[in-house]
This record gives sequence, structure tokens and C-alpha cells, in this order.
Amino acid sequence: MRLKKQLLSPLCILLFATGHTQELHTLAQDFLNTLDADLLEKAQFQIDDDERFNFNYVPLARKGPTFNDFNTKQKEAATNLLKASLSQEGFRKASEIMALENILAVLEKNKNKMPDGTSMRDALNYHFSIFGIPEKGEFWGWRFEGHHVSLNFVASEDTILSATPSFMGSNPGIVPSGKSQGKQVLKKETEIGFELLNSLSKEQLTQTVFSNEAPYEIFTKNNRTVSNLEPNGILFSDLSQEQKGIFLKLLNLYLNNYEAEFSKSLKAKIKDADIDQLSFAWAGSLKPGQGHYYHIQGPTILIEYDNTQNNANHVHTVVRDLTNDFGQDILKQHYDHSH
Repeated sequence: MRLKKQLLSPLCILLFATGHTQELHTLAQDFLNTLDADLLEKAQFQIDDDERFNFNYVPLARKGPTFNDFNTKQKEAATNLLKASLSQEGFRKASEIMALENILAVLEKNKNKMPDGTSMRDALNYHFSIFGIPEKGEFWGWRFEGHHVSLNFVASEDTILSATPSFMGSNPGIVPSGKSQGKQVLKKETEIGFELLNSLSKEQLTQTVFSNEAPYEIFTKNNRTVSNLEPNGILFSDLSQEQKGIFLKLLNLYLNNYEAEFSKSLKAKIKDADIDQLSFAWAGSLKPGQGHYYHIQGPTILIEYDNTQNNANHVHTVVRDLTNDFGQDILKQHYDHSH
């Protein structure tokens, strides 16, 4: 019962938030207005502060207050902004990834500690930061980040203009024991990847598989800027119609984590950049249970999936916009036209 209670607590905070349909900047203002002076100082940064680029997804000390710092009203206000920035499915994944921290605490017997002595596995240790002034007509951003979740947004006129880099991971990939045994938060990311791989002919596999050994980590790690990876893999244009359908199902699985309008705009951007130039590459085992990796990329997008650590039971995924990570392209255009 103790474990069950632990698993429910972070989900209760997130899933039962109100979920207002207010404008984004109003939701951000509502959150900031709930904070006292001390929390407000911790939560708010300038839009051009280097902290906005401090992207990471491992357990470490971060800036910005966490759910541990918030009262019920503050938790609800922070969560409402997060819910408005993701799809229902994206929000589910983020919530369940947080809950995995309690499972890790049990599996590891809570032995791992942060530098300040607190538990490394804490389902409430997720930081919330606002960058800039969330007002209509202003460019501003926000970040939600902790172990295995890093979501970075830039908005203006109540429209999300950038939502990358976005990282979601799962440790364990499949829960090995306990009441949640068999739970797999990023199940489809694994299954559809193998579905596409297994649809390929022997000739197509030679174009797709670039190594028999999967990398230990995603190649882009937490780099501030990234570019296309080599080798490219098999092109979308070289796939059959059935294979293209699977490819798009996998691509949309990642893009559908975002709020609907942003997801739609990102899909259009990828299509306009020539969808035939998208590619799929694989490394490692051709069967589940051993280390494997894939990436999808094109002129504007890079998606990585890696499942190698902890005996291939530890998933990392990331989406990078090669032209507008952290909203840099949008903000550059704005500043160029403003000066």
C-alpha cells in the first residue's frame, strides 16, 4: 500500500488540475501571481538569460522551484500551463515518467542521493521556470524539467512558436516487478520503431542499419545546437506505401505530444521542407531485449531514440528542431527587425 500511495501522489497533482482554456500568457501570469517573492525570484528569468539554454535530463541540481516548493494552488497553476502546452497524450507521458521516480526509489532502495542529501528519485523534483514577461505581444518562454523530462517552450500572441528541445525518457523502460510490473510508458516509441524496421527488405536493411552496436546514449546529448547525423539511413522516398505509413505513424507519435496547433504547424514545416528527404536509421539489435537505437531526420527535424542502458531497459527520446531549437530562429528574426 505504501508503494501504491507513492505512485499516486504525483499523478494526483497533475491529472486533477483544472485544465483551463485560458490564453497561454494568462495561464503563465496566473502561475506567477500565486508565488511569493522568494519563489518568484527563483522562477522568473529574462528571455535572453543563458539559463534558458541549460537543457538537461539527468538527476542534477537545477534552477527554478519544484513541485516540492508549491502549495496546492501553485501546483495547480503550474500544471495548467503545462497541460495547455501539450496534448493529452504528451501530458500523460510526462506524468507517468514522473511517477517512475517512485518505482526507481523502491528498486534502488532509495540509496542514490542528490548533493544536498535529498533523494535522487523524487517524483515532485521537477522544476518550473518562466523566461521573459508573459504578456500578449511579448516573446516569452517557459521550461518544465527534471529527470527524464525536459520541455522547452517559446510563445507570443498566445501561440507556441517553439517547443524543442523536448526530451522524454523512461527508466525502467518496462517495470520489472511490483504492482506496476509490465508498465511501459514509451511502449509505442519502441514497438513502432521495430514495426518499421521489420517491414524492411534485406536490401533496405543495408541502407538503414549503420552499426551492429547501439550507442550508449543519444548522439546529440544535451548539446545546445545540433545538426543532421551521419549516416543518413534509408530515405522516405525509398519506402513502399505501406512502409511510408508506418514511418509517418512513428513520426507523428513524437509530434503529437505537443499542443494541437503547434503540432500542426511543425508537421507542415516538415512537409514543406520536402518530406521525401526524411530518413530512418538504425543501430544495434534487430530484436527487442538488447540495445537498439534509431533516428528520424530531415532538413528541419531530428528525432532520436535510444534503449541501451540498464540492459536495454532504459529509454531516451528527444526531438530537436534543426532550425528553431529554443525558439532561436524566431527570436533572431524578431530582434533583427526590431533594431
